Amino acid sequence: MTRVETVLFDLDDTLLRYERSPGEVLRASFERSGIEPLFAVEEYYDRYDEFARQCDSMDELRHECFAALAEENGYDRRLGRDVAAAFAEERDQSNVELLPSAADVLDDLADDYRLGVVTNGARDAQRRKVAAVDLERWVDTVVVAGHDAPPKPDPEPFERAVRALEATAERTVHVGDSLETDVAGATAAGLESVWVSDGTDPRRYDPTYRVGSVGELSSPPWVPDG
Repeated sequence: MTRVETVLFDLDDTLLRYERSPGEVLRASFERSGIEPLFAVEEYYDRYDEFARQCDSMDELRHECFAALAEENGYDRRLGRDVAAAFAEERDQSNVELLPSAADVLDDLADDYRLGVVTNGARDAQRRKVAAVDLERWVDTVVVAGHDAPPKPDPEPFERAVRALEATAERTVHVGDSLETDVAGATAAGLESVWVSDGTDPRRYDPTYRVGSVGELSSPPWVPDG
């Protein structure tokens, strides 16, 4: 078995989370604007990566995405932009917290491994989240896919992180909660993967390891027993 020397992490819902969910903020934004709900938060999630590739900031991403979703659902694009403006006033990208046990796991792993982050999203938003929880206490590189490189599951952001850490794919494992972006992307880049499982069937995806929460990584599954 090849010894793992480097561990990469997804960011959102793997290491940290918003203190207010996007769904809560979207509902508040409709209310703040005095506009009936134009689309569901799941529609925003589905289109997020598409607009992250096109936009340079989080405000621009929501501005364009919400306008498109409003139009597709039969409303004026201007209403979508009004909701995006309200969302920007409601949302504080630094209002995030590490998931339970994440700090302890990072403390444990930082003693033995080189650590990095590979995340999809708008660069300004992701960088603010990283700074808010002082993640660079533990990680030596952060690749914002969709800005620094094509979004996951493209292998390039994983490859960039591996190069930045002077590591090799064969000795790197990636941890994430998404089968479609984290597991598929890590596999395409030649990395082992750890899926933070939601209990569903992984279907056609084949994570190397599966854990129920990031806290389980205090005993890394890639380290043989004994």
